[in-house]
Amino acid sequence: MKNSTQVSYFILGAYFNIGLFKYLLFMILMCFYVLTVCANVLLVVVICVNRSLHEPMYLFLVSLFVNELYGSTGLFPFLLVQILSDIHTVSAPFCFLQIYYVFTYGTIQFINLAVMSYDRYLAICYPLQYHTRMTSSKVAVLIALTWLFPLTEVAVTVLLSSSLQLCGNVINKVYCDNYSVVKLACSEATVNNIHGLITISLVVFVPLLLILYTYMRILKVCFSGSKQTRQKAVSTCTPHLASTINFFLGSFFEIVQSRFDMSRVPMILRIFLSLYFLLCQPLFNPLMYGLQMSKIRSSCKSLIFGKM
Repeated sequence: MKNSTQVSYFILGAYFNIGLFKYLLFMILMCFYVLTVCANVLLVVVICVNRSLHEPMYLFLVSLFVNELYGSTGLFPFLLVQILSDIHTVSAPFCFLQIYYVFTYGTIQFINLAVMSYDRYLAICYPLQYHTRMTSSKVAVLIALTWLFPLTEVAVTVLLSSSLQLCGNVINKVYCDNYSVVKLACSEATVNNIHGLITISLVVFVPLLLILYTYMRILKVCFSGSKQTRQKAVSTCTPHLASTINFFLGSFFEIVQSRFDMSRVPMILRIFLSLYFLLCQPLFNPLMYGLQMSKIRSSCKSLIFGKM
């Protein structure tokens, strides 16, 4: 058995010296972060102040945008500091705090996308019964579960990881990752691995199965329904489907990279793939929904430019 030590800090081993280019990268990421925050805040404000948008679909979007602000804040400021720093270390408490941020963001996103697909399924497959099935109390319960379950479940994950005896402190990533910490354990982390498999099943595969089922039903109704039904499905489901595919692909890149040997892949590509679902999704969603959904688009114009 390896000798275990009390780890007080972690070294992020994926950073490498890029000289003066770090200032250019800093400015690019800073602009990216500001744009992400502004886009998400704008859409949250637009939906909240416009009474005509106080419908289940838009309330679930508010939950989605708030989560993206939450996830971005857990990553971007940390990345910006690390890019300018010459010593890429992070204290153990802060590392586990970042793990909590990243994991809750991802878990909430998976569940939120599944809830939104269920909402679209009811709206398209049961249009006459939609408001009796998707009541305001049901919307409140779904949003509460979307947030409370991940916040509680990820806390258990972080507690299990923080109690491990570690035989190293080098994480080969640009941010703290739970699986990277578990791999540093001196002995087999059986409980953590079992809990990890259960968690992935609950927050990845169950939402994915629900999304696939709802879209199969939606497609069936579209093929057998009227032209108006097809137009409604396309206009409301296209942004959600694009968002879902984008996030699941980004998460798949991260899961594969964490579990398998990717040493043959160039370092810069590995860094990009590990950051994709954290960097691109929070900006992709507000742009997609803002451009594709006419109600949001017209409300944004009214809020920014004023009513004619």
